Amino acid sequence: MGIVLILLFLALFVLGFPVVYSILLPAILYVLIEGLPLGLLTQRITYALDSFPLVAVPLFIFVGNLMNLAGVTDRIFRFADTLVGRIPGGLAQVNIFSSLIFSGMSGAALADVGGLGKIEIEAMKKRGFDAPFSAAVTASSAVVGPIFPPSIPLIVYGSVTSVSIIQLLVAGIIPALICIVLLMITAAIIAIRKDMPRSERWSTPREMSASLVPALPALFAPILMIAGMLLGLFTPTEAAAVTAIYVIAISGLIYRELTLDHLWNAMLQTLRSTSAILIIVAVASLFGWILAVEQIPQDFSAFILQISQDPMILLLIANLIFFVVGMFLDSTTATLLVVPVIAPPMVMAGIDPVHLGIVVIFNLMLGLLTPPMGLSLFLVSSIAQVSLRQLLKALAPFYVPLLLTLGIITFAEDLVLLLPSLLR
Repeated sequence: MGIVLILLFLALFVLGFPVVYSILLPAILYVLIEGLPLGLLTQRITYALDSFPLVAVPLFIFVGNLMNLAGVTDRIFRFADTLVGRIPGGLAQVNIFSSLIFSGMSGAALADVGGLGKIEIEAMKKRGFDAPFSAAVTASSAVVGPIFPPSIPLIVYGSVTSVSIIQLLVAGIIPALICIVLLMITAAIIAIRKDMPRSERWSTPREMSASLVPALPALFAPILMIAGMLLGLFTPTEAAAVTAIYVIAISGLIYRELTLDHLWNAMLQTLRSTSAILIIVAVASLFGWILAVEQIPQDFSAFILQISQDPMILLLIANLIFFVVGMFLDSTTATLLVVPVIAPPMVMAGIDPVHLGIVVIFNLMLGLLTPPMGLSLFLVSSIAQVSLRQLLKALAPFYVPLLLTLGIITFAEDLVLLLPSLLR
């Protein structure tokens, strides 16, 4: 029956049903066929959402929305321009560097694209960069968002697997920095080959100070959050709450651009985004419970361990599975449906669950840049007003640093676990 449910889910998804219905309808059918009480549906859905770590999700989404509306992202972008605008690639480097800073507060790739994306692309076009290249830089650098803390996908992963969310978030720091460096090198090579514009000179200390001072309160937010978690001052959920309060404070008291309209619109956008995520969390949890009852994870564990018990081979298998899954499912759905099936045999074979989490989420983030789902592709294409074909052509060179980062994450376990080891 479990296999039938999976096939029914895939059939509905391929036929174009919304993913929530593709998951929920087979689950309802199972309950009816097995003669289980319908109240079980609401019980399992309610249980799935009764999770303290998941409270961090709407809080980090709220932080990202608030920064967009209150002008914080503009100050981050201006500071990044002053700091790295002279490097070959100019605003392309600013775009990438800004993504790292903004990801430290938003926790989501699409928040990065929707928040800084429009500002970055418009600025690059005004400086003489073509629209497809501007869009490609924006889309590729947004992959860092869900790896560098805070990370909504890593929070969901930790909730599903009962792995320490703090260790997962801290483990993402070094891979994110590696990815940023490789993307900046790639952008510099392309810029030199195509003689792309950049700032005419390095900023003077006075100019750098003038852009740093307004951005400093915003830059302190991720430092506050990461340091607080490393020192054990608060949990990820508490860190999300502290960050939200901090951003409200600096937007209203320091920048003085926060209005009641901004606050209201940020809450409305957060409500929409959170609802879309948590409804998937709820129905996917129900579907996952049914698969557990049918012992699908146990059967898959036995099957995969028959293939190999070598952790490295299993990691390569995990890479392949989640890269393909990420091409079709959004990260939340994939994490909730596939991770509970794939993770147990991997952990049984000796793979560190924190290391596996970083590998899984980075693969799923690459899915944002690959058709047919490719949510980042569609969003950036719309913002930059370029065709998907043009965007994919410009994006092609940036797959190299992204895949290289994935290789480093996969094979350099000690590097990924360096910071989490300090918490153990």
